[in-house]
Amino acid sequence: MSVRNLQHLFAPSSVALIGASERAGSVGATALRNLTGAGFTGPIYAVNPKHRQVAGITCYASVADLPQAPALAIICTPPASVPGIVRQLGERGCRAAIILTAGLSAQRDALGRTLQQAALDAAQPYIMRLLGPNCVGLLVPGIGLNASFAHTDALPGKLAFVSQSGALVTGVLDWARSRGIGFSRFISLGDSADVDFGDVLDYLASDGETSAILMYMEDVRHARKFMSAARAAARSKPVVVLKAGRMPEGARAAASHTGALAGADDVYDCAFRRAGMLRVLTTEDLFAAVETLAHARPLHGERLAIMTNGGGPGVMATDALVDGGGKMATLSAHTLGQLEELLPPTWSHANPVDIIGDAPAARYVRTLELLLADEQCDAVLFIHAPTAIVPSADIARAIAPLAKAASRNVLACWLGGEAVAEARRICFEAGIPTFDTPEDAVNGYLQIVHYRQAQNLLMQVPPSACNEFEADRIGARGIVLAALAEGRSQLAEPEAKAVLAAYGIEVVQTRLAADIEQAVGAAIEIGFPVALKVVSQQVVHKSDVGGVALDLDSAEAVRSAAQRMQRRLAELQPDARLDGFSVQQMARRPDAVELIVGAATDRVFGPVILFGQGGISVEVTGDHAVALPPLNTVLARDMIGRTRVARLLAGYRSRPPADMEAILWTLTQLSQLVSDIPEIIELDINPLLADSAGAIALDARMRVALADCSASSLDRLAIRPYPRELEETIEFEGRALLLRPIRPEDGPAHLAFFDALTPDDVRYRMFVRIRELTASQLARFTQIDFDREMAFIATRDGADGQPETLGVARVVADPDNVAAEFAVTVRSDLKGHGLGRTLMKKVIAYCRSRGTREIVGEALPQNTRVIRLVRSLGFEVTPAPEEGTMRLRLPLE
Repeated sequence: MSVRNLQHLFAPSSVALIGASERAGSVGATALRNLTGAGFTGPIYAVNPKHRQVAGITCYASVADLPQAPALAIICTPPASVPGIVRQLGERGCRAAIILTAGLSAQRDALGRTLQQAALDAAQPYIMRLLGPNCVGLLVPGIGLNASFAHTDALPGKLAFVSQSGALVTGVLDWARSRGIGFSRFISLGDSADVDFGDVLDYLASDGETSAILMYMEDVRHARKFMSAARAAARSKPVVVLKAGRMPEGARAAASHTGALAGADDVYDCAFRRAGMLRVLTTEDLFAAVETLAHARPLHGERLAIMTNGGGPGVMATDALVDGGGKMATLSAHTLGQLEELLPPTWSHANPVDIIGDAPAARYVRTLELLLADEQCDAVLFIHAPTAIVPSADIARAIAPLAKAASRNVLACWLGGEAVAEARRICFEAGIPTFDTPEDAVNGYLQIVHYRQAQNLLMQVPPSACNEFEADRIGARGIVLAALAEGRSQLAEPEAKAVLAAYGIEVVQTRLAADIEQAVGAAIEIGFPVALKVVSQQVVHKSDVGGVALDLDSAEAVRSAAQRMQRRLAELQPDARLDGFSVQQMARRPDAVELIVGAATDRVFGPVILFGQGGISVEVTGDHAVALPPLNTVLARDMIGRTRVARLLAGYRSRPPADMEAILWTLTQLSQLVSDIPEIIELDINPLLADSAGAIALDARMRVALADCSASSLDRLAIRPYPRELEETIEFEGRALLLRPIRPEDGPAHLAFFDALTPDDVRYRMFVRIRELTASQLARFTQIDFDREMAFIATRDGADGQPETLGVARVVADPDNVAAEFAVTVRSDLKGHGLGRTLMKKVIAYCRSRGTREIVGEALPQNTRVIRLVRSLGFEVTPAPEEGTMRLRLPLE
């Protein structure tokens, strides 16, 4: 369930309070006072069998006695009564309730259910939405609704605040009111038995009263639902999240480095980034981010120029920027020359630009003009400390028009109190992000940078895939299932490498030997020198027991090393069983960088991919990044760029850059592997050697477990991967034509497809005339959420050997999968050949398989081809005179 009936929760026409009271200090009395005192104009009903009247309004004995069904009910009665009240409300016609009562998950009913589950079961037949239990409630200041037991009202505004913590709800309300910050919706989720973050994000994404969404989060319970809702919301408005519980309690036991490194907070971080949201660390940052992002201009780079009238604040800002991973602008020679002519000889001669404390307003203006004109500056931070020479307000009045009109971001920092209060007000009213300290200003700038990075990631289109490699899924999964059939939870190293090789990941030649003499024979067959490793199910890290020997160049050296390993294992880990030895070809890569790539399973978000600096000290260096599968080359490259080892891979001194394409291939194939084979729960490639010649896996381990292998096993992935099973090859005009879901890599072909459409065909599809697709539009068309939408393309190789798109049929379902809106477009020169009908039939079959209730759409009356097509497929076609379009509808139930 998602947005069904949420309009009754967030915009009710009437409200009933079940458990209304006059007892001072009670929840029922507080909620009634809030409800009646906030200005709500709809009917308010009180329910309590012990009273005929409370707080001057009529009190009804039960839900059944109410004069009409309330749109929204607030329940603050004892836990045992809640499921029955929910059932009565549903029977009466109420479709939304807020359960303020706590303790429902700790008590059980006569059937053994928790009272929380009993309440959900009671609501389900009526599609009645429940907020809570154990929540503070809900405030909608725009309609005067205070359906909470909070101690104060909220001011009206354009921000939505959503919190799991009741204590934070009341604290933030107080904090925001004292600063004049208003809200469109203020929502306490409590235990989130029904309405959760995913539901609220879906609702707020299309809420015209909300310009930005702020969230305080402790955990996510439905990762797929959350990620789909978050990605959709973040495309339409800023979503800023404050996530609690950042500090790990300790590394969990794991059979791999990846399992130990991929901490839960890292996974939340990468989920927020993948969704295009901004994460902040404090409540103050939460609100500051919204103010900053509201006035932020598009960033074309991340280089910051700092302009100040005092050296110290400039140095402080520089330190904060470098510590935060930001980039200082290097001023061009032309700009430096002009500044030399403008500024006193004692100026700083570099960035930060110290214009000296005696600067008149004209010097501020001219310096800012020069910095804004420098192509090597992407943003400017202005810092001012008050002086007795020129009033700060005069300077603010001089620079505000210039900063407001600039195409680049300008941020202001006014140091001091009363002396700069007027200057702060002037900048604030001009829409210039304004801060009290250099550190706060830099933090605000970095929020813009991080937010834009996340948004850009949403809009990136990967290059078209040049290698249609087909992995041996059956063979790889067969190796895994064979190990599970033997009762093993870990693959032997040669088995793990065989699985990797089935997915096109390069591995060194490796043999498994049962004893010492077999190890000697395997070494002779492979050819010297070789590496020898101990194999034991009980040994997690081989080096801990002296179980690795390198550069063995003779049979005797292999025999001696194996004997030493056997003795060491018996001494250091006597309970471990020696299963044999792994013999592998030595990889001679002196210039290679040791990397680690792997996968682990997070309890909330499912499989996660890890990349970082490898070797035996990976836990100590802590240089790694994690990401959610599925990965494409853009996402994989972003992941690499978030590590320090990326700088080593770029090459240094006489070492050439590593083959980045080989590393990207390894990551994307690893992502495909864990998506395809649900039994793999942990995986390590450590080290993966990378140099200019490519990337090769030296050591690999995999942990496996029995898994649900039905279609629903894909639910373990937070983001639904490419649905390969929907691919279909047909014959079209004597040639093979592939019908398949669209992929991000189809961007170039989709652009060419759009360019081949006539202006009228574009207008029929878009309802307006568009000459070309923007980057964001192209990304939106090709980077789709397969859990909620589908776009089938008809594709084949063109005359130049590159894939070409001939047609596309798109369908986007609402979050509840009730109605799906379709669109179909065929290349203009192929109209009338039956391709549109073929694509539409595939869309209809797909929607039926998903249980969608109806397919709907719109067409201009002039678009007679599409109207004839859908009529022939059973669509109802009716005019919508007020919109000037034809409504198209196909019931599927």
